Amino acid sequence: MTRLLALGAAGCLAGLFLTAPAGPPFPPPKSLGPVDTYGANVRRAMGLMAASTPEKRNTVRVLFYGQSITEQAWTKAVADDLRKRFPHANLVIENRAIGGHSSQLLWRTAEADLYPFDPDLLIFHVYGSHTDYESILRRVRERTTADILHTTDHLAARDAVDEPTDPAGLTPKQWEPWFNHAFLPEMTNKYRTELADVRGLWKQYLRDYGLKPQDLLKDGVHLNARGDFLMAEVVKAHLRSDPDAQAGSDDRVKALTVGKEIDWKDGKLTVPFEGNRVVLVCKPGGGPPAAVRIDGKKPAEFAECYAATRATAFPNTNWPVLLRVSGDKPWAVEDWTLTVTEVSADGKAGQFAVAGSVTGEDGAGEVGRRFVSRSGRVVIDPADWNLEYCYRVFKRPLPVPFAVRWKTYLRGTDEFVSPGVKDPAVEPAVTAAAGLPNGKHVLELAGRPGVPVAAVRVYRPDRPKP
Repeated sequence: MTRLLALGAAGCLAGLFLTAPAGPPFPPPKSLGPVDTYGANVRRAMGLMAASTPEKRNTVRVLFYGQSITEQAWTKAVADDLRKRFPHANLVIENRAIGGHSSQLLWRTAEADLYPFDPDLLIFHVYGSHTDYESILRRVRERTTADILHTTDHLAARDAVDEPTDPAGLTPKQWEPWFNHAFLPEMTNKYRTELADVRGLWKQYLRDYGLKPQDLLKDGVHLNARGDFLMAEVVKAHLRSDPDAQAGSDDRVKALTVGKEIDWKDGKLTVPFEGNRVVLVCKPGGGPPAAVRIDGKKPAEFAECYAATRATAFPNTNWPVLLRVSGDKPWAVEDWTLTVTEVSADGKAGQFAVAGSVTGEDGAGEVGRRFVSRSGRVVIDPADWNLEYCYRVFKRPLPVPFAVRWKTYLRGTDEFVSPGVKDPAVEPAVTAAAGLPNGKHVLELAGRPGVPVAAVRVYRPDRPKP
């Protein structure tokens, strides 16, 4: 079963040029619900923001992800609000949403976009299959330590304000009511997410001001300026810090200070840990490098520590030509080029060749058929191709020859070297390894006296129950 898809080339591209809602201010919501109860499942990220000071600016990574609704201007309003409320936090905010890409597609693009970003806070909304939706939530929990804020759907033009809402009486045959009032609350309980009830508050706003769903839309589903305003107000209400919660106290992230919990011995710093990511916090000033080993191996020897960037987009869009690139053999730090030399009129078939900057010429294949390169470092399943969808929506061909590019990179380092201090208030840090199998490991640093490591921060994702 799938939900309504927010499609159409104009709608999908609208979010590429985000601007704050223009025009006069709109009447605010008369109620945003039980605000005092909000924020319980975004405590770590919000606590880090709130605890930031001019002398200690905590770095907090925030990612917006989804499709065209998440490309709209409400996300900029939310980002601007965070920067205004927490001016001392070192906020790294990105929006990697892709219009028109439902959860059936987004779970593939998330391999490049979402998990390697290592967000502290994920703000998420997407239409599509509920099973693929859950798979994204599960992988975020299994592979990152992100706090997750996701939202129910706003009301589209075709939705009824008086729809049934009792989850006990809903089935997937009543798709929108079931998804929003039964499935999503189940997900928030299962994965400890923060769920913003956009749908419920949307209905209340319509009733309070005598409006119809279309009054907050610019078409059948996308938000107009007033809809953007309301969406931002609902989401902002959940991004609150709890003064009783300690920043960084979440047991998924643990900092071990050199000289306290851990210390050098015989030229080595040995740290047993449990998790999938380990970061070295630097001391001010320079110092000698140190060799990095995890379980006696270089991080570069762990296939799991490599990731790929998003592939080149279809011309004049942000839709990747390839949704995902995987491999049967371990990757290297490398630039890749897939050259499309021929494409059929419907985008379903074609010819291409692949080459890597390290691997060299790595074979040729056919669009729409499973491809495994000679080295095994490039695997493309038929469903990883996005050309047919691009052709169908944008109604124009791909100019050939066309180069599809991506990089494979190491999420870590075999040698720690302090990057130096650029801002005394922002801690410099180096990722030793990320993407490790989530379990018990041993970090070992070996170097001369004076290696400038102040602490080791360990990230341990959850292991959700089946």
